[in-house]
Amino acid sequence: MACSLLHFCYFHDLKPIHEFLFPHSKGGDKEHSWEDEDWGTWEDGELKEIKEDKSSSKAPTVSWLQDCVISLSPTNDLMVMARDQKAVFLVPKWKNNEKGKNEMQYCVTWSGALNVEEGECVSSAICIPLASQKRSSTGRPDWTCIIVGFTSGYVRFYTENGVLLLAQLLNEDPVLQLKCRTYEIPRHPGVTEQHEELSILYPFALVTIDGFSLFQSLRACRNQVARAAASGAESVQPPPLTYKKWGLQDVDMIVDHTSIGIMTLCPFDQLKTASILGGVNATVKSSPPAMSAYVTVGSGPFTGFFYALEGSTQPLLSHVALAVASKLTSALFNAASGWLGWKSKHDEETVQKQKPKVEPATPLPVRFGIPDSRRRGEHICLSPCNTLAAVTDDFGRVTLLDVVRGVAIRMWKGYRDAEVGWIQVVEDLHEREIEKSNVSPFSSPNGLRRVAQFLVIYAPRRGILEVWSTQQGPRVGAFNVGKHCRLLYPGYKIMGLNNVTSQGWQPQTYQICLIDPVDGNVKTINVPFHLALSDKKSERAKDMHLLKRLTVLLKAKVSNPENLETEIKMHLLDIKYPTMKKQALEKLLASKNISLSCLTNLIQALLDNLMNQDPESVDEGLLQFCLSQLKLLHLYTCVNKLNAEDVEQNGAKTNNELASLLRLEENESAKIQTLLDNYRHGKNKNTVQFEDDENCKLPIQMFLDFLEYEKETVHVKKVDEEEYVALGNFFFWKCLCGKCSVKEMCHLLESAGVRPQQFLSLLLSMWLFREKDILKNQESISFLHSLLSILIKMKGAIDVSWDFQSVSPWWQQVRTACAQAENIGAALLAALIGRSVSTSVTNSLAEKDIQEIEASDGMTDSWEALSLDMEHWNMLLRQLEDCLVLQTLLQNKGNKPTCGHSEPLSRISVKKLLEGGRGVVADGVAKWIFKLDLTPSILKQAHQSRRLESAEEPEEKERSILFHEKCRELGLERILEFLQLAYERFPYSLESDVLHAHCCWEYVVQWNKDPEEGCFLSRSVDHLKCVDNGHVQRGIAVMMWNTFIVKRLSAAAYLMDKVGKAPKDRLCRRDVGMSDTAMTSFLGSCSLLIQTLMEAEISSDEMKEPFLQIEDTWSAIEGPTSIVDLALEQRRVHYPLAEHHYILAVIMHGIMLFGMKSVKIFSLFDSKGKNAFFRELTSIQLLPSGDMDPNIVSLRQQFLMKLVSAAVQELIRPPKTEHASEQHSYSEQNEDWPSVAVELSQNLQVNEDCIKRHHVCELYSHGIDHIGEEAILQVHDQEVLASQLLVLTGQRLAYALLHTQTKEGMELLARLPPMLCTWLKAMNPQDLQNKDVPIEATARLARKVIELLPENHGQYSLVLHLLEAVDAISSL
Repeated sequence: MACSLLHFCYFHDLKPIHEFLFPHSKGGDKEHSWEDEDWGTWEDGELKEIKEDKSSSKAPTVSWLQDCVISLSPTNDLMVMARDQKAVFLVPKWKNNEKGKNEMQYCVTWSGALNVEEGECVSSAICIPLASQKRSSTGRPDWTCIIVGFTSGYVRFYTENGVLLLAQLLNEDPVLQLKCRTYEIPRHPGVTEQHEELSILYPFALVTIDGFSLFQSLRACRNQVARAAASGAESVQPPPLTYKKWGLQDVDMIVDHTSIGIMTLCPFDQLKTASILGGVNATVKSSPPAMSAYVTVGSGPFTGFFYALEGSTQPLLSHVALAVASKLTSALFNAASGWLGWKSKHDEETVQKQKPKVEPATPLPVRFGIPDSRRRGEHICLSPCNTLAAVTDDFGRVTLLDVVRGVAIRMWKGYRDAEVGWIQVVEDLHEREIEKSNVSPFSSPNGLRRVAQFLVIYAPRRGILEVWSTQQGPRVGAFNVGKHCRLLYPGYKIMGLNNVTSQGWQPQTYQICLIDPVDGNVKTINVPFHLALSDKKSERAKDMHLLKRLTVLLKAKVSNPENLETEIKMHLLDIKYPTMKKQALEKLLASKNISLSCLTNLIQALLDNLMNQDPESVDEGLLQFCLSQLKLLHLYTCVNKLNAEDVEQNGAKTNNELASLLRLEENESAKIQTLLDNYRHGKNKNTVQFEDDENCKLPIQMFLDFLEYEKETVHVKKVDEEEYVALGNFFFWKCLCGKCSVKEMCHLLESAGVRPQQFLSLLLSMWLFREKDILKNQESISFLHSLLSILIKMKGAIDVSWDFQSVSPWWQQVRTACAQAENIGAALLAALIGRSVSTSVTNSLAEKDIQEIEASDGMTDSWEALSLDMEHWNMLLRQLEDCLVLQTLLQNKGNKPTCGHSEPLSRISVKKLLEGGRGVVADGVAKWIFKLDLTPSILKQAHQSRRLESAEEPEEKERSILFHEKCRELGLERILEFLQLAYERFPYSLESDVLHAHCCWEYVVQWNKDPEEGCFLSRSVDHLKCVDNGHVQRGIAVMMWNTFIVKRLSAAAYLMDKVGKAPKDRLCRRDVGMSDTAMTSFLGSCSLLIQTLMEAEISSDEMKEPFLQIEDTWSAIEGPTSIVDLALEQRRVHYPLAEHHYILAVIMHGIMLFGMKSVKIFSLFDSKGKNAFFRELTSIQLLPSGDMDPNIVSLRQQFLMKLVSAAVQELIRPPKTEHASEQHSYSEQNEDWPSVAVELSQNLQVNEDCIKRHHVCELYSHGIDHIGEEAILQVHDQEVLASQLLVLTGQRLAYALLHTQTKEGMELLARLPPMLCTWLKAMNPQDLQNKDVPIEATARLARKVIELLPENHGQYSLVLHLLEAVDAISSL
């Protein structure tokens, strides 16, 4: 056992903490120049060169930890990181890491600024856990107090949540250091009992606070703050703390300090000190005085020793009395001023801003020191036994001080900027070595436990952590760590204990830890006690040395194996301790450089050595371990020998022989063979094939690691599935290939004492894993049959108490393995073989009892038992066949390219289907359909194809032929075949409505993952339309609306209303999460979805809810509720509310499709309509009723006219080349948009005839006369339409006569009647969208106007003149 670094906590992400504490850092801290310095070579040969985990460019990003004030509670329940005014409090919590393992992780519980005074910064912090006062406490602290020192001189006390408990100004200089000492039980009766204390260092003053009074004050403050928070009242300012303040004199500079505690001098030291201080006339007291000792480091002197006599000064209580008196006076005055109305807020602020009084310090001169004018101390760390201290300085030295004598006893060089700490290790009495030659009181196991102390030094410049044995001991451990770590050594435990309460406590505290900011790990150091035993006669130290030598030998490359075996044997036999021998033996067994024969010889030699010893002195555990390993080595050797024989057996059988062996009919055998062939061909396309390993080799190290020998039985350890397969491959694969005798292998295993159930698991795991080889070469079926037949006859395979009336646990194990297997082909073959062997075994057992049965008149139950067990096999086989068909379908890709957004399909098993719920089959097929992007029409026709094939009518037969030709063109023949086969096996699970419902849900889920793919949502709505049952259709639509649609539609509506037009791409991505083109498609799908929902709501009234069935084979299925079941649970929708949302969706779609502007969509609705939007469609909302406000109706009419104009304009716009397909689909929709506008006008209380007339006028204005003539037929008020068309005719004629200005035109204009000429001049041709219209089209328009106008109309004569003019122009 050697020193080790143990991981006990980690930071998930230090980046947020770094950004909070260093908000203005750019590119990290600057690189320290000392990293490039030459520090020479590492003197010790045990460590190799330091390998940095990160590149040098990463160093600036992690060096920030050196600039922070960090403190960790010794109970590891709170950590504080602070810099300048900011601080972060962290607590450890159990969480799963990236690998899913549960580990302790630091989480931020509070962060913020701690400064109260302007300009003050945090200079020191300490976390002190406070003991619980409850009797039932198990050693954990009640809570942890955070004490923070500031540059302003203030010391403040906080709770774990950042609540300020107490603040006190003890000195006006900056706080340099905070240190704490807690109670420790004295190890010896003569040792002075040390009391708890908090010490605060200032540049020239030292303040000490008694731990007992501090503990009581903090408890009272916390309770008072809790009561104030609960009642909502203001907390009362607590009284100041009592403390002692020493003015440290005769020193130039103080950087750090430590409090040694109370010391009592021996008589000689008392006389010596009195003579030095008082001379020859000094008086000496009869009893040595008690003194409090303090040691400081800095300069002038390098280390200073101060001694304060106990009782020489009273605690500073004057300001406490003054504060209490002033508090009482101010309370009375405030009460009186409140009564009389004198008090003001300004007075309160003045009182609060007044600085407290700072008491003067009691002078305390330095008694003596270690002078060194050039050296400056930086840090001092006191050992747990209060006798030693480690001091670091600016020369890169670490000095070990004896604080009792005041001398330096050891110095280490080359540790610049070092951080130090201590580890105290207590001896375990059970491991104490007993030397027969040295009998002493301490040799008894009942004697006192020895204590060893180790000094830990972290050298950041070299990135090395070292452990040294004190006082003059060697280095016992060294670790390569990063260059930017922090070593934390609290030096105290839990505050609030005493000699009574500490008896029953076992606090779980750590002594030292290392924070690595590179990987975020926090590690502690484990040092075994025996490393302190530097005596050359120590048997344990000698054994450790031999163990290290043995480790080096095993790693070295040796040319002569015989010499290696001899040397290892010598070292192994020289080790005395049984635990060390077992460690050495485990290293031998795990080494890859030791051959099998050498390993056997070494263990045999060790066993012989143990046998020759006194039986009472031999460790029984070591002896049994050697015996078990030898037996395992013998088993490994025998199995290797059998595998190496390579015996060829006559295992080839015909198909009929295999069918007879498996007890199958010819038609059943042919059907299963066809299923397996389809499955194998589909799987070979999807898998990468590797060269098979026919040697079945398994390293001896892995063999010994997987197996154990206990109580004359070979057990298989709990290992991973891959290791299970490797072990089964080693034992049985040669047997399954026919190259090894099955009987000899089983006989060998039985003689070795194996458990048949475990080796049955190995056999099945290997069989199921090597499915590809088994399906390729089915000769292994007969060999597996033989293996199972022999294994079941082994001792312990079948329980003696088992009878025919219960299911066999042996065969249930086989069925369970087959049901859990994802390799369905191998599982089906294993189940067939298992059923065959089970039937044979059961029949043979039944025949033995047949004579006894014939003697009785009753019927036997054996055949009932056989049928019961057979029923389990038959059920499993039907389930496996179903799974085989389904897996064949899911792994088939056909010739179609798969969708790039789809995830790999998970493999299925019987267990997964039984636990996946009623919709698991349809869900898997829906994922496969999405992967291949099959259209709903193909699925629907595939359902109908069998009916079409069996139909007698020629039309349906012709449709079936056309469908198959279409599938052949698309390369979907095999897919269609497998799909129809799946429909046959799962008639209820893959029923048309169920499958379309799951496809609909799968597409909308995939669209939600990537909203840019609007085709996914469109395809989802297509599948929804294919659902025939209105109840299912309505439920799926409601679920889609509530889960995926309503939030995005709401965001899009508010965005469009805000901008008043079709929003740009950037705004769409910001508010809705998709681009502008994707949002256009989304809105179109939304309108179709709501329209489908409305139709389903109406159709559901005319049909019953479907009764969902499940196949008999899968009647035991359990698991989550299916999508169809959830859909049927949905409530009916409120039809007017759905129609209300449909109108909004259509309006939004039109705005986005045509890029309309100046449209506030919510202005088209009144307050009731606005409030009803985006509510639950199943709820009853107050909707607009009665006549609408004329202003809103006018806005609606203007919008619908704009919509119609945009739709007509889009008809003549040429499609863009890059989106030709999209433009084509849009143009198909545009032809229907005028009718959509008419439909909207009916719901929006707008005159629909007005919209129709506007549509006709827009068509003629754009020159699309042939569509305009058809649209005229839908107009009701044709007289008004004729007047509007008359204006268009005049504008066309005015453009032809007045703006072209041809000679013939001018002559014709002169011949026109004056009234017509004046009317034409008043026309504005610029209002026409298309002016270049043939005069023949204008003539037809004029005739159409005459047809529409009655003869008694006032403009009828004008139209006649106009028609004559048009005819005259057309004749020119």
